Amino acid sequence: MTTHRIVRSDRRLHVMYLVLGLLLAAPTVAAQPRSDEAERLRAYHARADSLVDFYAHQVDPSDLTQGGYFEIAANLYRRTNLDWCVARLDSLMQHPGGDMFWMYPTVLATYLGRDVLPEPTRRRMRDLWRTYRPYRGDTENHWAMYYTSLYLITQLYPDDPAETWFNGRSSQENHEEARDYLLSWIDLTTATGQGEFDSPVYIAFYLVAMSNLYGFADDPAMRLRAHMMLDYLLADFAVESLDGVYVGAFSRIYPDPLFDRWNNNSTSFAWLLFGNTPFLPRGESAALAMSGYEPPAVLAAIATDRSEPYVHRELKRTRHRIRYSDVKNVRVYKTTYMRSEYAVGSIQGGLLQPIQQHTWEVFWRPQSPTDSHTMVFTMHPYSSSDELAMYFPEEPENLTEAVSRSKSTYDLPDKWTGGSPYEQVVQHEDALIALYDLEPGTRFPFISGFFPKALAARDEDESGWIFARGGDAFIAYYPLAPYTWTEEEDVWRLHSTALKNGAVVQVAPISAYASFEAFKAAVRALPLETSTEPVPSVRFTALNGHRLVATYGETPTIDGEPVDYDDWPLFDGPFMHAEAGSHALDLHDGPLQRRLDFDALTITDWVDESESAPRSPARR
Repeated sequence: MTTHRIVRSDRRLHVMYLVLGLLLAAPTVAAQPRSDEAERLRAYHARADSLVDFYAHQVDPSDLTQGGYFEIAANLYRRTNLDWCVARLDSLMQHPGGDMFWMYPTVLATYLGRDVLPEPTRRRMRDLWRTYRPYRGDTENHWAMYYTSLYLITQLYPDDPAETWFNGRSSQENHEEARDYLLSWIDLTTATGQGEFDSPVYIAFYLVAMSNLYGFADDPAMRLRAHMMLDYLLADFAVESLDGVYVGAFSRIYPDPLFDRWNNNSTSFAWLLFGNTPFLPRGESAALAMSGYEPPAVLAAIATDRSEPYVHRELKRTRHRIRYSDVKNVRVYKTTYMRSEYAVGSIQGGLLQPIQQHTWEVFWRPQSPTDSHTMVFTMHPYSSSDELAMYFPEEPENLTEAVSRSKSTYDLPDKWTGGSPYEQVVQHEDALIALYDLEPGTRFPFISGFFPKALAARDEDESGWIFARGGDAFIAYYPLAPYTWTEEEDVWRLHSTALKNGAVVQVAPISAYASFEAFKAAVRALPLETSTEPVPSVRFTALNGHRLVATYGETPTIDGEPVDYDDWPLFDGPFMHAEAGSHALDLHDGPLQRRLDFDALTITDWVDESESAPRSPARR
């Protein structure tokens, strides 16, 4: 049984934070032997210390106009520049703002400073929770930050009356509400998946919420839940990362982070925890570095072992629907096929997350860690107040304008993120079919294909296939309808105005073929039947011999068997498994096993050398 404890280190390694070039990670390799476990943890703590030092060293003690709560927290943790911390806090407290994004760094600084800061400063920080009213927000990540912060700050002042809090509730009332929400969220997530799932941007806010909770919760059971949720959320990211970069389908991502995939909050955590990507400082990962959390060996293996291809499946859910749906949370079926050279990932299509959904992609391993535009995908740029009103409570006629003020690309025809009710996707390993049946009169009646100029080759073939090479991946794309090309700054946009539309996609490693021409010949020889009337339909035999049949509006089949969405697991693949509704997750790295059981509230580690034990790809 694993021993659980808080580790707050005051050691000063004086590790100078390293410049970007010196922090480039080693190439993806098989998981390290467990004899190297001590070295793995030593390297992790060195990265953690250097990240804290990075934020502590950002401070010019003579400049009281620069620096925020993370710089303050790092110096409080190190017990350095304390006069600056006091003065800078005094300045920041004059104009609090940011709602739940203010709450979690304030809680971090409060706890790290409770034995360091002078009493007048601590009193002023406490009084802000009376005078400043933070907005709770309306998304899952907002509530994670809000309620963990409320839980922790009321824990610190357990007997304060209602009039001392911004919402007119006593410490006890606020603490119980926060606890109830956190327990219900953990229960829902470990049974049916997250609603705001797999976001390279927003994962940081779940992780910082759980790291604060792990670092400072007094209740051993709540601290253990936070530990387990850190393992859980990080495993969810690790298994769908390639060299530390989140790949596949996402609930939410902004356009720039979509293209510059390395430049995401998630990558900062990959550098900190696994050391397999360039240094990318984020305050939220620094908070994790100061929490005492240590990534287990099995988690590091999941993140770094790409020695053999694998298929990974996940079950997620939509955020709560409040209009235009008979189901509160629609199930989301995720598939990711991972190789060391590339990944293919998808969800089934539809309006599964408003505004920023990314439904499918082929992502190839960049030749340089910070290469951008290393992906191919298609989408229908759907925009409608009906989509927004399904998830947001405001008046429907005002929603498109309101959303566009903060998500400026939402109502643009050339946008690259968003879901569509007219899209349907099926994937089997590295073959994928995307179908579109656009309703006449829909806004933006066309589909767009993303073909970056970063492709090493892009050839249109007489057979109808478009062949491309990205990194070490050969890509074949068969459009179901006529199209034209539009040149943009970094992209060739495939533009097709046919309402009944779609594509067949086949990917392969370049190492499997003697040449690009050999790959083309192999794809041309594949059985393929397509039609667009009365609805788009495809019958395709992939390079691996599996037969995919997809007709818009019907359940697809693979090798003659309907895809079994009813029995889709919460997680399933060579590294991890969980059944829907189980509240438990099993992690595997060869004989090393780790089980997170949220009903029993236990973390159990054991070694299983039997032949029937689940194996990571390298040990099959």
